[in-house]
Amino acid sequence: TNTPLQALVTLNDPVYMEAAQALARRVADGGEINQQIQTMFAFALVRQPKATELERLKGLYELMKSELQNDLENARQVAEKPLGPLPESQDVLHMSALTLVANAIMNLDEFLMPL
Repeated sequence: TNTPLQALVTLNDPVYMEAAQALARRVADGGEINQQIQTMFAFALVRQPKATELERLKGLYELMKSELQNDLENARQVAEKPLGPLPESQDVLHMSALTLVANAIMNLDEFLMPL
């Protein structure tokens, strides 16, 4: 984002988390993780991610999934609050990591300050 204060608001605001959860849930059944990230990116920014962007977002997904594996209660909160319970078919770790990737996409300058 353009300012640290803007980043604090968008990373922590319940509305942004709810939007990130909704975006993650919308793509969750759409193929493998690269495809899911590409679809979220395209929904948010109306273009496909560059190879480096996709690589970084996939790295974020893998890092978050790994870190949340040790704290399933936190993972459940990331995936469900404030939007509500996940469908039974969804994996909590996958959805929490995907939600955090969606949140990162929604915090890009390109998303917040379109040309």
